[in-house]
Amino acid sequence: MNFLRRRLSDSSFVANLPNGYMPDLQRPESSSSSPASPATERRHPQPLAASFSSPGSSLFSSFSSAMKQTPQAPSGLMEPPTPVTPVVQRPRILLVIDDAHTDWSKYFHGKKVNGDIEIRVEQAEFSELNLAAYVTGGCMVDMQVVRNGTKIVRSFKPDFILVRQHAYSMALAEDYRSLVIGLQYGGLPAVNSLYSVYNFCSKPWVFSQLIKIFHSLGPEKFPLVEQTFFPNHKPMETQFRFLMCAAPSPWPAKNKTP
Repeated sequence: MNFLRRRLSDSSFVANLPNGYMPDLQRPESSSSSPASPATERRHPQPLAASFSSPGSSLFSSFSSAMKQTPQAPSGLMEPPTPVTPVVQRPRILLVIDDAHTDWSKYFHGKKVNGDIEIRVEQAEFSELNLAAYVTGGCMVDMQVVRNGTKIVRSFKPDFILVRQHAYSMALAEDYRSLVIGLQYGGLPAVNSLYSVYNFCSKPWVFSQLIKIFHSLGPEKFPLVEQTFFPNHKPMETQFRFLMCAAPSPWPAKNKTP
């Protein structure tokens, strides 16, 4: 350090410096000053220490002020991420078509689809339902039921159907095939399938499917009771008269006297 001070104090060294380089050393007062003796340097060490420590302290103060003015982005990045709120899935609606003797809601209580989607059971008979089906909008079902003396009216879009009731009966006003067609029109999955439910509305149609199996497997593997189909009652009357005429009389013929 003393060598540098002596070197920088040399007037010939400062005079040979280019113009504009280290202007503090090229000032007249520094060029005309005489070099200090080593004894003087030992007696006055404080100004030197102060001159070399001041740039560092000013740099630290500038850096500190800059840190205070700068937003604390790095510390924010180190904070733990905010926990993501799980998306609550809407419950899937199961429409059970059955009478009130069986409460199907208790069989699906606490059950979930894929482990996280709840199942909501809506139960009614065919006579308590009405619907509207759309090509792209699915099927909207209107339900009017009476439970414990209270009339319940609801409208909903079922996601699945469980059919436990016949859709067709020979009784008056018990033909619900139009509802089955509407559910099929809305593209709703069902158990049993709506195709099979509609087919079972006609027993002769079901029996015709059994006849196909009978001819495919044979009477030994798939025996079938012999039946005769008539589209209406008129062929039945004709067949009955034919059988009556062809059958032998149960009474013996009387002998004709001459």
